[in-house]
Amino acid sequence: MGRILLALLLLSLASPVFAEVHMPGKGVSVQPARATWNTGYFQEALVRAGLKELGYQVKKPKELQNPLFYQAVALGDVDYWTNGWFPAHNENMPKNSAETVELVGYVAKAGGLQGYLVSKREVDKFNIQSLDDFKRPEVKKAFDDNGDGKADLVACPAGWSCEKTISFHFDEYGLSDHINPIKAGYTASMADTLAKFKNGKPVFFYTWAPNWTIFKFQPGKDVMWINVPEIKARPAEMEAIDRMTVAGVKGAVSDPAKLGFVVADIQVVANKKFLVDNPAAKEFFKAFTLPLADINEQNTRMQNGEKSQKYIERHAKEWIEKNQETWNAWIEAARNI
Repeated sequence: MGRILLALLLLSLASPVFAEVHMPGKGVSVQPARATWNTGYFQEALVRAGLKELGYQVKKPKELQNPLFYQAVALGDVDYWTNGWFPAHNENMPKNSAETVELVGYVAKAGGLQGYLVSKREVDKFNIQSLDDFKRPEVKKAFDDNGDGKADLVACPAGWSCEKTISFHFDEYGLSDHINPIKAGYTASMADTLAKFKNGKPVFFYTWAPNWTIFKFQPGKDVMWINVPEIKARPAEMEAIDRMTVAGVKGAVSDPAKLGFVVADIQVVANKKFLVDNPAAKEFFKAFTLPLADINEQNTRMQNGEKSQKYIERHAKEWIEKNQETWNAWIEAARNI
């Protein structure tokens, strides 16, 4: 009996030690934001899950256009988002951003590939190599859906930054009389584009990777990345002009490909005071990174119908379970900072 009592006593003394888990975020409320493009929702859900595991009380993310987010994070109205694309987003930074905003880690370093794609059938038929080929009458006619005499391009909605680069291309390469940019809701426009392609019609669209479009339209088989006529950059992108020409792009009409868009670093952007006050959160942001293939796969699941927030949360949970060892290492690094 005495031995049993002693064992129970020792267990009662040891249990709190083993049960205690360091929760550096305990009692701290966090307000995340997320961008308006749904291909970034997955990253947001994963980072939010990580902060919750660290004890933070994480609120529902505010969905904001780029300029609004960068103002809000500088003011401290939101604490962070996972949707920074740099250097493309540099121009959205407020003037005092060096004092108020910080980029942390890399969700995907050099992961944001962007450019124009054209159905391979038409690339081969018309020998399309660059945007300049859309000035040719026979090419414009093939891609003209509404009868206005211009080729139709699924472009980029306002507020995403890519629309500024597309407008720059139209001005610099003299495309306004030859190409009609469709700037309506991107997801719906691309769904229509996919339907057109399946019906054997030509398609011409802007896209980026990671994105479900690269799963649905396979570069090299279904579509081809085409060139811009020559590499030119807006002032906001001039510092990275060398990242507009990319070697080894699968399914490009040339190697290297003159894509005309900077291959962006996808990064967490956070309020500096929040990071100073929450070093555990900062450490998690620094550690967090995702393979592009995993983002593409999740984005494709969304496009195939699993697009509600409930599904996205489930995708995040499944990813964590599949990558538990890596995930645990990130969490422990944050707890031990």
